[in-house]
Amino acid sequence: MKKVWSWLLAAATITACGTSDSFTVTGKFVNPGDNKKVFLYGLNDGQMIPIDSTVLSASGEFKFTRRVTGADFYRVGAGNSEYMFIAKNGDDVSLDADLTDPQQNYKIEGGEDIDKLTEFNKLRGEFGKKLAAIQQRFEAEVEANPAQRSVIYQRIQPEYRSIEAAMHAAVLKFANDNKASLAGFYAANTLSPIEYESELIKFSDAIKGKFAGNAAVEKFNKQMDGLKTVSVGQPAPAFTLPSIDNKPVSLSDFKGKYVLIDFWASWCQPCRQENPNIVRMYNKFKGNNFTILGISLDTDAAAWKQAIAADDLTWTHAGELKDFNGPTVEKYRVQAIPTSYLVDPSGKIIAKNLRAEALDTFLTKTLPK
Repeated sequence: MKKVWSWLLAAATITACGTSDSFTVTGKFVNPGDNKKVFLYGLNDGQMIPIDSTVLSASGEFKFTRRVTGADFYRVGAGNSEYMFIAKNGDDVSLDADLTDPQQNYKIEGGEDIDKLTEFNKLRGEFGKKLAAIQQRFEAEVEANPAQRSVIYQRIQPEYRSIEAAMHAAVLKFANDNKASLAGFYAANTLSPIEYESELIKFSDAIKGKFAGNAAVEKFNKQMDGLKTVSVGQPAPAFTLPSIDNKPVSLSDFKGKYVLIDFWASWCQPCRQENPNIVRMYNKFKGNNFTILGISLDTDAAAWKQAIAADDLTWTHAGELKDFNGPTVEKYRVQAIPTSYLVDPSGKIIAKNLRAEALDTFLTKTLPK
């Protein structure tokens, strides 16, 4: 389960060309119903907040004018609908939408950044249609034969994962091809920093200095710089934590062993679903100089202990009872759980976030026989 770290993971699109000291957004909403008020949102400390408002005209039209210091992300919202765009001084953005459209599709025009973001939205939308079709086929087959749900899932999942992987590859290519545009930055931020850590670190290094003063870019670059300290090949940061029995546990206690540091919590469903696999790995490899250290993000010690017993997690457990705010959790840049680090006997990180068969394969190749 994720700690929310990026406002960018949402639907998008853009526009541009007004006076040089400000940008304008003009638009028209059809079928507004009772939604007469329109808001302009801007970024403040990573959050979209209202920075202006107006009322739709009788024909559903609106206009905003804003003076800014550089290109940035904005949204126009009415009722439950929001439409994102990129703008800078001199841009003249036009936006048209139907407020009854459940997909919140909209037409937006203006400048090069907007054209790029429109291109990206189209790219991602095409993949989205393919994934939705597979999901619909899965649901139809399950409805016809509920008892075979697991079998149907196992048969269809590889196709879904293949298209999903192709989408992510296309997104990464778009981001790398458009490093000079905030549209490329937006695209990069739709990728998981857990699955695409090394690629996003490289992207961050490549865009440094391109968007001076942009708070979102600076925050992203700072986060990626932090991830470098716990990337594969780096020494695992030292720590000492209280165990489940309130005894000190240090990473140095495991020196000389391969140790899987597993960040999880009792309330995290993906963690609990992964636990049977981790139990299997522990039982299979514990005789090969391998062990596990579970670090909980729970704040409720009773729930933590209950989950350990229920899932039969028989290895060492420690935690700070501070959710994502514990010093060790922050030191390891944990943004979502489950997150795991595989550390070798010398204390070096040799793998991250391996799951299921990928973890089995890596341990089989790596551990002493």
